[in-house]
Amino acid sequence: MLSNIQAKLLIVDDLPENLLALEALIKREDRQVFKALSADEALSLLLEHEFAMAILDVQMPGMNGFELAELMRGTEKTKNIPIVFVSAAGRELNYAFKGYESGAVDFLHKPLDIHAVKSKVNVFVDLYRQSKAMKLQVEALERSRREQELLLTRLQATQAELEQAVRMRDDFMSIVAHEVRTPLNGLILETQLRKMHLAKDNAAAFTLDKMHAMVDRDERQIKSLIRLIEDMLDVSRIRTGKLSIRPARFDLAQLVRNLVENFAPQVAAADSSMQLETEGPVEGNWDEFRIEQVVSNLLTNALRYGAKSPVQVRVYTEHGEARVEVRDHGIGISEDNQKRIFQQFERVSASHVSAGLGLGLFISEQIVAAHGGSIEVESQIDEGARFRVCLPLEAST
Repeated sequence: MLSNIQAKLLIVDDLPENLLALEALIKREDRQVFKALSADEALSLLLEHEFAMAILDVQMPGMNGFELAELMRGTEKTKNIPIVFVSAAGRELNYAFKGYESGAVDFLHKPLDIHAVKSKVNVFVDLYRQSKAMKLQVEALERSRREQELLLTRLQATQAELEQAVRMRDDFMSIVAHEVRTPLNGLILETQLRKMHLAKDNAAAFTLDKMHAMVDRDERQIKSLIRLIEDMLDVSRIRTGKLSIRPARFDLAQLVRNLVENFAPQVAAADSSMQLETEGPVEGNWDEFRIEQVVSNLLTNALRYGAKSPVQVRVYTEHGEARVEVRDHGIGISEDNQKRIFQQFERVSASHVSAGLGLGLFISEQIVAAHGGSIEVESQIDEGARFRVCLPLEAST
């Protein structure tokens, strides 16, 4: 690894022949030698490259070697470059002492000892390579540490998601068991009651009126089971991208009008009332079955959480959209819960246990989104809620 690290060497001398001679002495295939004829030229190279060491001539016109060394020691990028001074001046001038004061690591006198020069350069190049290799290893370790931290964070997030998924699964299975048990219990009780009457040959229990009532009760329980199963199937279709949308032209206002009429028994059972406001036909290309599913869900929720207050339903057009609004005056939804109610298995209620699987609004939002539309909610606690379905009047492409 060390041999792969290229070492750059800087030599500075005002005499070209000295530069060529020194270059020939220290140059090797794994080294790159840069030459400068002045301190200014050397400074430009120092700012551009990273050097393993610098060999400076002391006596140069303009800025001398000592002054260049002091500048290098005062600059962050160059302060740690080993400096070796070279001088032809006599030892009596005490240049070596001044060189060490300027930050040099060694001082050589001309004429140069070839073996000494080569040896010293080899030492500093090896030190540079070792330092560089260690720095690269530290950087690699730091990258590895950051990658491990990131991986750990992702694993923790995945673990949290899995734990949440397990909790949601368990909650969902509990909800399903409860919701399925309710209509089944009704059917079982009805069956047991009829068996008891049959065992006693009680023909009076099977008059035409009573049979009509029995069939109506059975039908309600069966429809409840079918609705639960359809909700679960729709979630599966949504997850696999197989929720089918079959658009055809129809009048949205008429669809909502029919729904409001069909909801009369539920409205009466909730001890509430429901008013519809329309501005005439609102025609567009949508999946009639799916849009009916959405509006039915909103009407059911309005009755469920409306605290027996009147429910207002409005169908109109605005900004190139067909809109259906369902407004109740019940318990309302907090701002935090407004962000949750369109998620799977969320059953938000401020005052009582919610019915259903917590899938209705999730499925409704997916259906409307598949039409290129949106569902909005406006609500405050104890002031009811307004749900608004927005559908493009033009077919979504």
